[in-house]
Amino acid sequence: MFRAGVIATLQPYFHIVGQAADVEGSIAMIADIRPDVVLLDVHVPGGEGGGGAEILAKSQPLSPASAFLALSVSDSPQDVGSVIRAGARGYVTKTITGDDLISSIKQVHEGYAVFSPKLAGFVLSAFQGAPMDGAGGVQGRDEELDLLSGREQEVMRLIARGYTYKEVAAELFISIKTVETHMSNVLRKLQLSNRTELTRWAADRRIV
Repeated sequence: MFRAGVIATLQPYFHIVGQAADVEGSIAMIADIRPDVVLLDVHVPGGEGGGGAEILAKSQPLSPASAFLALSVSDSPQDVGSVIRAGARGYVTKTITGDDLISSIKQVHEGYAVFSPKLAGFVLSAFQGAPMDGAGGVQGRDEELDLLSGREQEVMRLIARGYTYKEVAAELFISIKTVETHMSNVLRKLQLSNRTELTRWAADRRIV
């Protein structure tokens, strides 16, 4: 559904040459069609579990002229860093407007780097090759955070920012019941009792 919405937004301005739902399909499509610009998510199923970064790493040798722009709901420093290091020319979040997305694609095609303003610190750290925390600083791995899956981290960050379950469901294109399940898992894994404690936990780590 999300891809269909993006395609509907972009079709009046660009020639959409292909789409894919998993890592393997994406790599094959890029190698076959060699598009000018590839718009990809960070969390893509399949392959060896590397998502968008894996697509980038394996596709660039097959289509070296393609420019890659990440479009993701995640603004996690780890996610941003992974695709930037893999070779993405830009990274924007799914809160972007249609007009801004169109402009970002054009700029990437013209050779410019394009990033959502709030990601600037993360991007700088990524180019410097440093591990990142939520403020763009340097830190080691967070063992508690590593307990959470990628989707659980997305849900956790949105809840910690004050999103309702309904808003999280709409943002991530999942059901409210699925949000509730992820939230229950997050609280259990982090040994927290409620969203207030979760917000404090996330704020202490500067990841919201």
